[in-house]
Amino acid sequence: MKKLWTEIKVGNMNLPHRLAMAPMTRSRANEDGTPGELASLYYKQRASMGLIISEGTQPSEDGQGYLRSPGIYNKEHVEGWKKVSDAVHEAGGYMYIQLMHAGRMSHPDNTPHHRQPVAPSAIAPGAQMFTKTGMQDAPVPRELSVEEIKITVNDFRKAAAAAIEAGADGVEIHGANGYLVHQFIAENANERKDEYGGTIENRARFAIEVAAAIAEEIGAARTGFRISPGNLDFVGINEGENGLDVYRYLIPELAKLNLAYLHVMHLGNDSFLKEVRDIWPNALLVNRFGRPLEMIDTDIEANLADVAPVGAWALANPDFVERLKAGAPLNEPDRTTFYGGDSTGYTDYLFLNSK
Repeated sequence: MKKLWTEIKVGNMNLPHRLAMAPMTRSRANEDGTPGELASLYYKQRASMGLIISEGTQPSEDGQGYLRSPGIYNKEHVEGWKKVSDAVHEAGGYMYIQLMHAGRMSHPDNTPHHRQPVAPSAIAPGAQMFTKTGMQDAPVPRELSVEEIKITVNDFRKAAAAAIEAGADGVEIHGANGYLVHQFIAENANERKDEYGGTIENRARFAIEVAAAIAEEIGAARTGFRISPGNLDFVGINEGENGLDVYRYLIPELAKLNLAYLHVMHLGNDSFLKEVRDIWPNALLVNRFGRPLEMIDTDIEANLADVAPVGAWALANPDFVERLKAGAPLNEPDRTTFYGGDSTGYTDYLFLNSK
């Protein structure tokens, strides 16, 4: 794992190694979307990961999907995230806030305004959402008008500016896993007949406009973008047999913006990952789904990735970096405490030296 422990420059960051903390929804924000009182400790504990990418954070009221997910669109949110950024920086890490607009993956009971979810087209995801009263079907969303799409792009822009005001080192645009940006990309979620639907170029337009607006607002070196190409069946998203073609157009267009990094949720298509490596000029983060621990550096050694983001292992092991270096055993993640709750399964995982 020699290369795993070498330094690398990503955007404006000088990272001490090739690991990073992947974004993970924890549903522990206050009801107003301000990060919860334990968020600063949670992220600070994991600062040795180098680059911390936050849980998905909504850029607007319409952007909220899950119960008690955080926001970054008002003064209180900025103040809350400032505490988190300061804590991570104090511990020697970098902080990126992931901007996630859930689009149709929402329910009125989970949002502050209790309105119908919005999406590129009025197509329900065919999935359920956890709400205060239990699991409910995600309803049919309202189709965004072209004017509303422009407003949503500006919401992302303002949220990115707010993240920088909150002390973050940058933002990651969530263009994966069935949320709004991905909904525009996926043909079965986007049946629009205007400039945002139909052709590959049109379905990629929203993603490119969001990335361009944010890069213009806070700088390309502070902007990352996450994708999940080949996502064949996730919360109603089915990209189909030719689904990768939109990424063959989108990725070079994003490359023109000179973004800090591209973050790939890799689902096993190694030949396409090689394509991405060839066409993406800057840092490439690859989170290979389901990889065993002993393969954590495989893509880096093969020059298919520059950084390997870590999810549940980092959640359960605040000192994951130190444990991996020492070959020490890992804490097992408690999946029953992933979402919601208090410190249990959040900030109470033991460090190696506390046993």
